[in-house]
Amino acid sequence: MKLNNTYYILRHGEAISNVKGICSCWPETFENPLTESGVQMINRSALELEGKGIQLIFASDVLRTKQTAQIVGREINVKPKFDKRLREVDFGIMNGAPMANLDMQFPHEKERISRAMPKGETYRDVHVRVYDFLRDMDEQFQGKTILVVSHECPLLLLEAVVNGVSLGHLFNGFPRHERIRQGELKKLN
Repeated sequence: MKLNNTYYILRHGEAISNVKGICSCWPETFENPLTESGVQMINRSALELEGKGIQLIFASDVLRTKQTAQIVGREINVKPKFDKRLREVDFGIMNGAPMANLDMQFPHEKERISRAMPKGETYRDVHVRVYDFLRDMDEQFQGKTILVVSHECPLLLLEAVVNGVSLGHLFNGFPRHERIRQGELKKLN
């Protein structure tokens, strides 16, 4: 996909849900801020952003991503804007449950492309909303350098959109250990 702007992506820092292994999406079922370690991760990432010319920051409106974007925004003097299309995949009835329970429901992650927990989203749903976000940004802005702060799944799917990787092929070639890590900054294009 040819883009009119330069994009960087940043996954939120470590949060309580990551430490406890709990599914957490919207609506947030418990207070889920960044941990002290998560704040340190983001402080390091903010330093990496200096000199990159970030003009706009867009982030998920979930607490851990809001905190991440606000830390970075203070460091580089850019006020973040929040967009619900960048939220974590909706875990439905598993929101607030142990991640192990979700993994038991989907032994093969590829199943999540077209199957969701009741009241939740499929990866295809997330793919549509992050594509919609990217298309809107590219129509609204030209020649900007934009930071996108989100969660593992939406960022993985944004990378797929930009690189022209189909959902079916994505999970064959991107094992979890090769995906964007907590607090990691990457250039998207």
